Amino acid sequence: MLEVINDFLSGKVLIVLIVGLGGYFTIRSRFVQFRHFFHMFTVFRDSLKSSTDQLSSFQALMLSLAGRVGAGNIAGVGIAVTLGGPGAVFWMWVTALVGMSSSFFECSLGQLYKRCDSEGQYRGGPSYYIQHGLQKRWLGMIMAFLLLVTFGFAFNGLQAHAVTHSLNNAFGFDTTYTGLGLAVLLGLVFIGGIKRIAKVADLLVPVKTLAYIGVTLYVIVLQFEHVPDMLATIVRSAFGLDQAFGGLIGSAIVMGVKRGVFANEAGLGSAPNVAAVASVEHPVAQGVVQAFSVFLDTFVICTCTALLILLSGFYTPGFEGDGIALTQNSLAAVVGDWGRIFISVALSLFVFTSILYNYYLGENNLRFMIGDNRKVLMGYRALVLVLIFWGAIENLGTVFAFADITMTLLAFVNLIALFLLFKVGMRILRDYDDQRAAGIKVPVFDSSKFPDLDLDRNAWPATPSAPVAKPDAATAGVAAAQR
Repeated sequence: MLEVINDFLSGKVLIVLIVGLGGYFTIRSRFVQFRHFFHMFTVFRDSLKSSTDQLSSFQALMLSLAGRVGAGNIAGVGIAVTLGGPGAVFWMWVTALVGMSSSFFECSLGQLYKRCDSEGQYRGGPSYYIQHGLQKRWLGMIMAFLLLVTFGFAFNGLQAHAVTHSLNNAFGFDTTYTGLGLAVLLGLVFIGGIKRIAKVADLLVPVKTLAYIGVTLYVIVLQFEHVPDMLATIVRSAFGLDQAFGGLIGSAIVMGVKRGVFANEAGLGSAPNVAAVASVEHPVAQGVVQAFSVFLDTFVICTCTALLILLSGFYTPGFEGDGIALTQNSLAAVVGDWGRIFISVALSLFVFTSILYNYYLGENNLRFMIGDNRKVLMGYRALVLVLIFWGAIENLGTVFAFADITMTLLAFVNLIALFLLFKVGMRILRDYDDQRAAGIKVPVFDSSKFPDLDLDRNAWPATPSAPVAKPDAATAGVAAAQR
């Protein structure tokens, strides 16, 4: 029954939602992800600076990449290629391309409607912009519950399963002990809250990302003469024009969209939870940064994995096996047995930071539902660690199907909310663009221009008017004489 429901939701509903509404946001915003593409790098550079006690925009980016760059970039791409052929990669690109606009708006709105909590930290996300933007707390509660169940519980178990079984394949480590060790290390980070999670993400995300890109690029360079032909094969296969993969066009679209969403999470409502914690001058600045993270996740990292698999010579049409084994064996076919070890280590780092991200999403939405109840939060933390250990040693096929269903429901609720709040998103985008057109390098959000919006004025104070220059003594004397 779960498989039937999952096939309908993720095979039909998800495609229409992600591609359809993502395309709508793209066209209505005059292709915001293209117009601001090079500006993304400027905002990314500026995000390295922070002068407040709040988390910086760069730290929020590292947190979102901690979640986006996970098992989906290794195992997910492998599964997509296995079941959908090379054409699935093309549809992952399409999903990311329109997803950049969805991520832009959801993260901008996450920033706009953020709240300052009792500890002085910012919190936000879809539940917050649904409650304060649409004035529908009941729908925000549903969104919070779906995020809690999907990321806080289901995805954490799946991530733990992926890494412990990868280490078992590469090193022969017992999954019981690796699962226990993983739970202990994560528990030590959870205790420190969002700031410790951000510090760990700051350290591990750049290391894991650059190391993985470096090794996969090395393989691609070794096979560089075959890259143009392989890219052409990807495009032809996407439309059923390649004889070897002609029968896979339907699977290519479904797997490309499904695994693409699982990898970059654009439109799911997850990234706005961490985008909201940053201290920025304008909500749109964080939207620009988060659109860049979708680009980096799919067009760089997922493409590196796909080309690694397709250029290795290990993959053949009709390959049977899991995505992790395919990626491990593909790298090993080019560089030797150490390739399997490298993929296992890379996957371990990817999964570790992804679980930190998933945990925070669950905690943030649990706080939205019940407030700052420390006993409940401690119980949540303990339950997550138990599920991580359980996921490490059990087969989670049923959980995976359940997570796909809740992921589609997340996309449905979030994208409908984005559609209803699209005019608000366009208002703040126009404000940002107008300031840039006026020559202001770092646009500043003035909440007094938006008195009709239910904003936290502590998070977004009204920008003071420019001070009136006081006349000097001589000018004052002349004015007095004239009077």
